[in-house]
Amino acid sequence: MKNKIIIWMLGMIFFSCQKEIDLNLNSANSKIVIEGEILQNETAQVKISKTVDVDDANSYPAVSGAIVIIKDDLGNTEQLLETASGVYETSLLKGTEGRTYTLEVTVENNVYSAQSTMPQKVNLDDVKISISTFSPPGQTEDNYIVYPQFIDPLELGNNYRFIQSKNGEADPTIIVANDNIDNGVANSRPIFSQDFELKKGDTLTLEMMCIDKATYDYFFSLNQSQGNGPGGGTTPANPVSNIQGGALGYFSAYTSQKKIVLVN
Repeated sequence: MKNKIIIWMLGMIFFSCQKEIDLNLNSANSKIVIEGEILQNETAQVKISKTVDVDDANSYPAVSGAIVIIKDDLGNTEQLLETASGVYETSLLKGTEGRTYTLEVTVENNVYSAQSTMPQKVNLDDVKISISTFSPPGQTEDNYIVYPQFIDPLELGNNYRFIQSKNGEADPTIIVANDNIDNGVANSRPIFSQDFELKKGDTLTLEMMCIDKATYDYFFSLNQSQGNGPGGGTTPANPVSNIQGGALGYFSAYTSQKKIVLVN
């Protein structure tokens, strides 16, 4: 996984991203990993796995038999069903903007919890595609760069995540942004990814998610822990998590919108 940090490049501010990478764990001990998400108007899904020794193959065995419960701030509660090994889902409880959700996981005699408030949706109005000025040396075919068109709300503290794909192939990156720069105005920052090239005739799908600060912090700190931060990053450490009790991972309530654009 990787993260987006805001950087200056040739006088422009980009939504930047790093190549997708795996968790660089600051521990040789096995840990529970919880990845929980609830989307607006959709049911919740929680994946539970376990880390392996750093010398083992890079795999995360699924954890079955957990008791997983999600509650909202209106008093609604549901125990999730295990629909596949290590995958737990609600059947009734769905995400709603502005609601706060609490996740409780009991597994291997330990209890973990997390909380996330679903932000109000910021409308993705359109997607602008322009010819990039950063084509590799010697390349004659034009590259294109993506500009999400949205107006950031006046209130400071909005956080975003973007997923882009071309012709059905996802960009192997995680891209996040916040409004610490250009708060309350129309977005003017493009998405920049070194592993994603758009050509004329490609079909672009862009998903914009409104996420809470804890989710943003998780991916930002994951980026830092891999040495991709300013000045080479920091000493490797486990990423910041909103899950209490010692597990790795995150719990996120978020909104999502998609736009499909033909590059021409």
